Order: sequence, then C-alpha cells, then structure tokens
Amino acid sequence: MKKDIRIMLIDDEPHVLSALQRALRLHPPIAGRPFVVETYTSPLRAIEAAHERTIDVVVCDYRMPELDGVETLRRLKDVQPQMGRILLSGTREFDTVVDAVNVAEVGRIVIKPWSDSELLAAIRDAAETRRLRLENAELADEVRTQRGLLSQQDAELRRIESMWPGITRVEWSDDGSICISEADVLNTGFGSPAMK
Repeated sequence: MKKDIRIMLIDDEPHVLSALQRALRLHPPIAGRPFVVETYTSPLRAIEAAHERTIDVVVCDYRMPELDGVETLRRLKDVQPQMGRILLSGTREFDTVVDAVNVAEVGRIVIKPWSDSELLAAIRDAAETRRLRLENAELADEVRTQRGLLSQQDAELRRIESMWPGITRVEWSDDGSICISEADVLNTGFGSPAMK
C-alpha cells in the first residue's frame, strides 16, 4: 500500500484555497497515489501543524497579512527541510523570485492565475524530489553506519524524525520528568472533550 501524499495549501483567501482543492480533486497529482490536503488561511497555524505531522509538499501564497510566503516557507523549511516548497505569486518581481530561491529554497514559483497542469506538475515534481532526498539521506546513513561514523540507533532516530517531525525531541523538567503540553494531550485524542 502506497503512503498518502500530504499536501499543505496556505492562502489567506478561502476562495483561492477552494480553487486549489478543486484542481487537485479533479486531477490527482500522481495517478494511483492517494493524497490528503490540508488548507490554512493562517501561515502561523500551518507552521504549527508542520511541527506535528509530516508534510510532503506545501503550496503557499506570497502576499498574506500575517507573514509573507517567503518567510512562511523559510520557517517551514526549518521545521521540515525535505518538504517540497512551491510559492504561489501574483507578481513576477525579481526581488520576490530571488528571496524565494535564496531564503526559502523554493523548488518552483507558480504565477497566478495558474494553469492546473502547471500547478499539478509542480506538486508532482516536488513530491518526487522529496522522496528522492529522503531515500538519498537514508542510503547515506546506511553507509555512515557501515563505516562506523553513525550508530544504528542514531540512524534510526533520524529516519523516524524524517517521518514524524519532532517525535524524537523531548522536553525535560528540572526534576527529570517529561513535560507534556495541553496541546500534546489534545493531539493524542486522550484529552478530547468526548473523553472527559
């Protein structure tokens, strides 16, 4: 069974998000490969979500009130470096392009109004590039392990972290116990209102 491709869409205009979702629904990015779409009108909420689950590809608008697209993609890159990043922009300004490439390391800039075929090709390319990066990192870790440069435990931790960002990081309190936030409890389902 093939793993779902997780696609994050970020735009402060709900009608743009609806149009992007419709394009994906009508023309799945990779034939025979299931996908899940998450939409956000708030870049800050999208960044929070990226701390909790793996995202394969993000498509982010450039002009938004909370954060611009370049800064949003830069922060997402810090959380999940292997994530495919696509900037959706209504402008062809040179400075925007330079910032997108140099600061956020975007793989593609899609100009509004987009053509569905261009957008889907960009998502497909980003998903494939991410898959190859992860595969290369895994192979490199295998070689490092064989050469004694990396323990098997560290290689496994890196593999797990690439699949579930943040899972290997633990916050300890002064008394040695593990700190668990209210958000962590709610995300497990154990703290949901139905459980109380």
